[in-house]
Amino acid sequence: MSMKKIKLIAKYTIGVFLLALLVYAFIPEAEKVDLAQVRRGDVLITLDGEGKTRIRDIYVVSAPIEGRVMRIESEPGDVVKAGETIIANMIPADPRFLDKRSETQARADVQGAEAAKGLAASKVDRARAELEFALAEYKRAEELFKNGNVSISRLEQNELQVKMRKAEVKTAQADLRVMESRLAAAKAQLVQPGNEGNNDVDRCQVCVHAPVDGKLLRIFHKSEGVIPMGTALAEIGNPENLEIVIEMLSRDAVKVRPGDLALVKRWGGDTDIRTRVRLVEPSGYTKISALGVEEQRVNIILDFIDPIEKWRALGNAFRVEASIVVDKAENVLHVPVSALFRQNEQWSVFVVRDGRAVLQAVDVGRRNDHEAEILKGLTENDRVIIHPGNDVSDDTRIVERK
Repeated sequence: MSMKKIKLIAKYTIGVFLLALLVYAFIPEAEKVDLAQVRRGDVLITLDGEGKTRIRDIYVVSAPIEGRVMRIESEPGDVVKAGETIIANMIPADPRFLDKRSETQARADVQGAEAAKGLAASKVDRARAELEFALAEYKRAEELFKNGNVSISRLEQNELQVKMRKAEVKTAQADLRVMESRLAAAKAQLVQPGNEGNNDVDRCQVCVHAPVDGKLLRIFHKSEGVIPMGTALAEIGNPENLEIVIEMLSRDAVKVRPGDLALVKRWGGDTDIRTRVRLVEPSGYTKISALGVEEQRVNIILDFIDPIEKWRALGNAFRVEASIVVDKAENVLHVPVSALFRQNEQWSVFVVRDGRAVLQAVDVGRRNDHEAEILKGLTENDRVIIHPGNDVSDDTRIVERK
């Protein structure tokens, strides 16, 4: 082969190589996408809501009297027994301090009460003297009657006088007791804090007992202090007697029925907790959302189905989220909702065929926030693109993102 032909072949080879490089440079790269497989299974149609746990029956222990409550040594979580466990010990409160004017008035009341008592005592002495005289008159009249010197009428008059004088003695004695009590009440007004106080605080004087068996949930008044009657001291309940209260928009609550299954999620445990709807409350209420919008909400009450060992860690007023199952599609084809999009008013997906994205129209049945039932257009184990971007179109080369 001549040198001229060799140079010509070399030129053609270099030209073809350069042309191939140019063509390769303009070939678009494969789009990196996320893929999901079409599977067969159950699709749960749920309504989600937030709420909290609640003990069914909570008892508030209140102060039965006005007085001083001693420091409550119990702690939340302590086990209590009905009628046995003492929640709090109360004693009478110390009297108030008297200012100069009040003290002067109280001392004047004492002096007046003492004078009234002396007057009542004098009336008692007088009534007794008159009674003695009436008795003596009656005895003389009785002797004269026996001798026939006085009439029966005179004897009866003396007998009446005796009865009247006895009644006057009783009246005077009762009046004396009234004055003695008034004197004691007047002296009580002079009692200053610490003068007549009862220092026997170790002995339970007014014992406030637990009304039911359970655990101490909260203590409202821990420290010693003077409180009015009816002040809340503590809360008692049984943490094993829990229910769940879920707040839900009224437009969603109308779809819920008693007996529906509900799954409690994001409560802190590793697995969901199965519960069942017991009650959809018949009355709603207005609540302001985080965006400042007024919403009508309804409380839905759930009862636990799973054994207590699974949810024992929950306590009163713990935050939970629940998904209430209002419908269920069993053993159907389903894809992630993120794979669906609207194309010419038709639900569509991108199916992977030989490394390329193929636009595929589908018929969608029931769906929830995560999965959608596919009635037509896909087969089991097909792979679809999830979250397809604007760079993905029909016949686009794709590669799965690692």
